[in-house]
Parts: sequence; structure tokens; C-alpha cells
Amino acid sequence: MIPPLLQAAAKEQARQRVAELREQIRYHNHRYYVLDDPEIPDAEYDALFRELQELEERYPGLAGADSPSRQVGAEPLAQFAPVAHRLPMLSLENAFNEGEISDFLLRLGRFLHTDQVPALHAEPKLDGLAVELVYEDGLFTLGSTRGDGFTGENITANLATIATIPRRLKTGGNPPPARLEIRGEVCLSITGFKELNRRRGEAGESLFANPRNAAAGSLRQLDPAITADRPLEFFAYGAADSAALAVTTQAQLLEQLHAFGLQLIPHGRVCPDLETALAHFRFLDEQRRQMPYEIDGMVLKVNDLALQKRLGAKARSPRWAVAAKFAAVQAATKLIGVEFQVGRTGAVTPVAVLEPVKVGGVLVSRATLHNEDEIKRKDLRLHDTVLVQRAGEVIPEVVKPVADKRRGDEKPIQLPANCPECDHALIRKEGEAVRRCPNPQCPAQRLRSLIHFCSKAGLDIDGLGKKAVELLVQTGLVGDIPDIYRLRPEQLAPLPGWGEKSAAKVCDAIAAAKSPKLARLLAALGIRHVGEVNAQVLARHFPSLEALQQAMEEDFLEVEGIGSQVAASLVTFFKDPTTTAMLAQLKELGLTISPEEQPAQQLPLQNRVFLFTGSLAGMSRNEAKARVKELGGQVATGLNRKVTHLVCGDKPGSKLTKARELELEILTEADFARLLGGET
Repeated sequence: MIPPLLQAAAKEQARQRVAELREQIRYHNHRYYVLDDPEIPDAEYDALFRELQELEERYPGLAGADSPSRQVGAEPLAQFAPVAHRLPMLSLENAFNEGEISDFLLRLGRFLHTDQVPALHAEPKLDGLAVELVYEDGLFTLGSTRGDGFTGENITANLATIATIPRRLKTGGNPPPARLEIRGEVCLSITGFKELNRRRGEAGESLFANPRNAAAGSLRQLDPAITADRPLEFFAYGAADSAALAVTTQAQLLEQLHAFGLQLIPHGRVCPDLETALAHFRFLDEQRRQMPYEIDGMVLKVNDLALQKRLGAKARSPRWAVAAKFAAVQAATKLIGVEFQVGRTGAVTPVAVLEPVKVGGVLVSRATLHNEDEIKRKDLRLHDTVLVQRAGEVIPEVVKPVADKRRGDEKPIQLPANCPECDHALIRKEGEAVRRCPNPQCPAQRLRSLIHFCSKAGLDIDGLGKKAVELLVQTGLVGDIPDIYRLRPEQLAPLPGWGEKSAAKVCDAIAAAKSPKLARLLAALGIRHVGEVNAQVLARHFPSLEALQQAMEEDFLEVEGIGSQVAASLVTFFKDPTTTAMLAQLKELGLTISPEEQPAQQLPLQNRVFLFTGSLAGMSRNEAKARVKELGGQVATGLNRKVTHLVCGDKPGSKLTKARELELEILTEADFARLLGGET
């Protein structure tokens, strides 16, 4: 038995690692979904995500509602009108080998209380951008990106330029569905991608790194004529709700969509058992380099639509589907150097400088090395021949050194003891994997904080991108956040590449950024461990910026989803005299907080917290919990002051006695079923 002190230490170490992983994943989500400019390959992101999931499963108390493991994508861009999806567009869970595909089928059986494996539909996983097309009475009326799964971006005009999206469904003279929401992937063929980059190169424009980024960037153009000039294609893979169609299986649904005039993903098939599914996975893996489109895996879906509905969804993914991922493409090259970058929170990240090598058709020369522990774990040395893998992204991952190619001139990688920007001594706190510069006046941190404040992840000030902010800092016009609001057109107009019109436009954008919502400002301030999701959680709980400044650590811990590490970071930030002075200056310069918008609808079980005890006869425990969450309720793991309802199955045990003492509302399984059916 592990001593209590060691258990507590292990849990605290896990808490710190979870906070670090969440911060990294939110950052990479933003770069992938919002900026279309990822920094790490899919395989590296998947490893971070898998580590977070495993820690949250091992320590359920660390799994808050704001975790990236329970969310989809990222918030939509402000340049496009928001579109609320009638039914959420969720992400998919991943399986990284044949054993995990088998595990997926076992989970289906446990959830459905059966030993019989349901038939599956399999198709290649295209590497593109997920979109939704709305057809009303057969006419294409609205198109949007997935966004955060609940709200996407209105890109109807851009989607209308894609030849493989029909303006009117083919119905053969039959009445079309009154409303049909078709979901699919927009992508570029490899040939189309190469041709697009050839044209951009001839025009002196920057090249796209890969087809996925090219497709995403093409759909997010404010001028539809630019989108129309790019060889995009749409492939349908499903519908939000197939109730309006006379179909009972995924295969029949796809046949109907094809009959409507929509293009389907090639090489789809029904797999009656695990062996057939694995055989198709191997076939696609062998054939993927000969296919006209980049694919990074195979999607498996339960073929029976009624079973799909019964299985339902978790917070960020349906239970009835999984993305089986292929192994990443790899190549060998030389590690010729290491650079050290200082982030806005002071984290010093080592970056590998590689001899340029083509990996999966893309020339790469740099890769993140993450931190000191990763370098030691992989035993990486300067001048090593290293194995590099890419999963379709810009910066690949250094997998490992090729030890048998060492010649004796390899040298250990020395991490700096002092900040490469300000020469302040670096620190590494116990339980953290990175070295940090603790100097709040470090020029690299200040610069990156300013870039973040103006970026899309911050206040999204038009015209103040990375290069513009760097120029303002170099010229001495901006040294801290309040300086942004002191800028005048006559200061900006003489700058290289600017002019009176650009200067006036930027100043108008700065003025428009004087009334942000509280959540937006909190995310922009760059508080450690407070990204967009935590910022929204805090803004819903605290009525004003002043309330946040006055709050103590215990006040923050009262907020659902805010843990001790985030709470401590908030107190440190808001009690710092530098922060107090900065916020006072912003107020004097006219910054005010706009009120938050109220939720559009109240879900039937919102503000109710359910606890289950005993065995249920009509559904599995997992299915019951899923239904509660779908209807806006929460599920507790034990009796506490937040529980509002105890659902009792057969042999309820001691929880029932305690719930009666606490005067909680107690429901039988029949009561619970009526509640799910809408009888409140």
C-alpha cells in the first residue's frame, strides 16, 4: 500500500502536469483551428492529448468541465458571422493501433450490454476542414465551419464557389427534405495543392505547408473570389440528423447523399466484424501514398443509426465512432544545432535545427524539443542522425536518435542556465518540466505578451499582427499594454510600410478594442494557466474586473473547473502591484468591460447535479450519465453539497440513507426515465 504522503505528492505532481498539458493543448488548438498555422505534428499533439486523458482518468478529481479533453476545436473567428449548429459538430476519439481499435469495439459492447459486435462502416480519414451545409427545401442556404463544435463561422459565400457542392439537391422529382444538415470535409488533392503552391511561388507569395492548411486558409478568405480560384473539393460523410430520410444505416445514409448529388469519400465499406475492419485499415495504410488525397487514418462508425443514437456522445466525441490513425511518415536527418526561445510566460523551449529533409513531401528544418526531460529521455546529442516524423504539419517531431550512426563527435545538448534574452538566472520549479525566466521585465516575455494581447487569441486588434508589434517595440512606441492605447496616427504614419490610411485604420481598431468582454480581456492579459476556456468560466462567475482583483484563492476555488494551480496563478497576477498599475492605466485610457451575452437557451436539466447508486435495469450507468450531460445536467462522483438528485437503481446502498439525511430529491429509475422524457 502506498503511504498517504506519497499518494498526496503523486497527486500534486499530476495536478501540475495536467495544468501544463492543458495550457499546451489550448495553445496548439488555437494555432490549428483558428490560425491554421500549427507548430507541432498530429502525432505529437495526440501524445499530449493522450497523456492528459490518462492523468484525468487516474485522478478523476482533476477532470474539470473546462479541460480540452471535453471540448472541440476552438472559438470561431470574429471576421465571420457566427452560426450556431442545431446539433453539435463533435470531434472523434483516436485509436493508434489495432489493439485500440479492438478496445473501441469492447467499449461498445459494454455500453450496449451485449457481447455481439455491431457492424461498422469504415472510410478513409481525409486531412481537411470539417464543414456543415444546410439545405432547405433542397436549396443550399447556409455553410459553416465546425468552430468550437457548437458555434462555427459563416462561410456560405466561400463554400458556394466549390464545384462539388450542389446548389440544389437532386431528388428525382420527389419532395426534398424541409431541412437537411450535411456534414463533410473540404480538402485539396495533392495535385491541386502542388499547383496552388506553384502559382503562389510564381507570384512571390508564401507557400502553404500542406493541403490541410491550404484548404482551411482558402475557406477563411474574406473575398470569395480568392476561394473560387483554388481547387477545393467537398466530400460528404454524414448528416446532423437523418430522421428526415428513409434510411436506417450509415451506408444507406451515404447512398442517399450520393443520390442527392454529393461526392463521397472513396474506399468506404461496411465491416461486419473486427477482422474485416482491421483488414481494411491495413489496406488503406498500404494504399495511402498512392491516393490522390492526404489521409491520416480510417474512421470507423457504428453502421446502425438507431445504435448510434442510443450510444450518444461524451463531452467532445460520439461514442459510436473512432478515428484509427496511421503511423506518422518518417525520415532521417542531422541535428545540427539547438536554439532556445522564450515564451510569454517565461518558458524556455529548445528548438532543434535540422539539416533540411523532406518528410512526407514537405521540406522541414526545425522541430520543437519540448524541454530538458525530453532531450534526456531520448538521449539526443548535437550532430546526431535523428529520426524525424511528420503527420502533415509544419514542424515535425524528433522521434529518436539513430544510435548506430554515431561517429564519436556527438556532444551533449547544454541547456542555458541564464535567459538567452535578458541573462536572468533561469529557474525550474519542482514538478515542472520547463525552465523559466522569472524576470517580468524580460524583453522577450514583454514582446510576446504584447503580441498575444493584440492577436486573435487576445483582443484581435486588426493591423497589429506579430511584425507590426515587433516594429512598435523596436521603435520605442510601445513598451507595455497601456502604450497600445496611447498610439496616435501621426506616430504610426511615418513608420516603414505604413502611411496615413494604415495608421488611421489601426487607431480605429485600437479604439474599438476599448470595450472588450471580460472573458476576452482575461484571455488577452496572458495570465498563466488562464486560456480562453478558463477566462469564460471566470467571467461567468465574477461580475467585474474589480471583483476578480479583490478575490482570494478560496474564492477562485469555489468556481467549478478552477483548480488550486489556476487559483494561485490568478491571485499572484491580480495582487502584483505591476498588474494593479497596468489595469489602473487601462481604465484611465478609457477601457471598459462590455456585458457578457446571456445563453440563448436553457437546457432542461441545467443547474441540476445527479448522483447514481445501485444498478439500473433499463440502461447502463454510462448511458444514464451521458443523457444527463446531453440535457445540460452534471454528474457527481460522490455525495457533496452540490448534488441535487440521487437516482436509485437496484440495491442502492448507503448513499440512499445519507441522501435522505441531507434531504436531497430521490428518484427511482422510473422517475429518472420520465425526467429524461421531458416530464419535469
